[in-house]
Amino acid sequence: MKSQPDLKLLATFMAVVNRGSMAEAAAALGYVPSAVSQHIAALERDMGIELVVRRPGSRLILTAAGRSLAQATETLFDATARFQDAANGISNREIAELRVGAYPSAMSHLLPAILSALKPRGRGPRIRLIIVETDKGLPKVKSGDLDLLIAYRYLPEDPPADSGEWSITSLGHEPLVLVTGARPGRRPLELAECLDMEWTSGHAHSPDRRLLHRWAGELGISPDVTLETEDLHSMLAMIRAGLAVGLIPATLISPQSDRSGAERVVLPPGATPLHREILAVSRPGTRPPIINELVTLLIEALESVQLCATARKSP
Repeated sequence: MKSQPDLKLLATFMAVVNRGSMAEAAAALGYVPSAVSQHIAALERDMGIELVVRRPGSRLILTAAGRSLAQATETLFDATARFQDAANGISNREIAELRVGAYPSAMSHLLPAILSALKPRGRGPRIRLIIVETDKGLPKVKSGDLDLLIAYRYLPEDPPADSGEWSITSLGHEPLVLVTGARPGRRPLELAECLDMEWTSGHAHSPDRRLLHRWAGELGISPDVTLETEDLHSMLAMIRAGLAVGLIPATLISPQSDRSGAERVVLPPGATPLHREILAVSRPGTRPPIINELVTLLIEALESVQLCATARKSP
């Protein structure tokens, strides 16, 4: 017996089984009756056993082996049909699971509302979320471990750079605001009053630290960074406790998330507004519709953040 019967022969066999005669099977398949008879004979040779009892003038009868093969073939064809449906869906960019990586503050402040908006659809791929910083996530996009990375870029020269390694969509710019701990009943501090305070930022060569030093150089100031952390939530906790001054993404101090109090420092006129660019990074090529839908919702969310940050600027 061959390791795998010819699917064309199996299709002819199932037509005979379902129609009850070679003549009717031939009519259904568009063959001449002799071709159907040859297919059945070839299948029996391949299987090494009789499958159909041929009796002139009567309908065909399946042998025990024929009945067993018919059941197995139905199972095979059903599985093949399901596979074909899945393959067609994949070719139409319908996927079962989408792996999305995002930096921590996007995971906690941007994605919850977006995923809640997607959930009522009741269909579409399952979204698997992975917390990952931009520098660690980019190789995972390149390798295929992530389908989409929500990333940030503090300075234009920072990665990811435009290249053939990935597709980059700019989602917008998230404002960065200089804040101190809230002082209820007192006026907000001005920048000049913060120069002798301790500052918090990332480590020496981190993107946010380099942006801070570039901005400070433009203003002619030298902030003393004594509290270093890559974790924005820890940074904000230090600021809210009155231990430091620091640049914080506006998302983290939106009205919805600003519960324990952090207030903006009043900047001098003409100070350059700061922001970080938020990006959607995926592999090159056509993206599944769900990725495009996520990108659209992220753009809308960032527009809302920008409007909110503008509305909350101190006079």
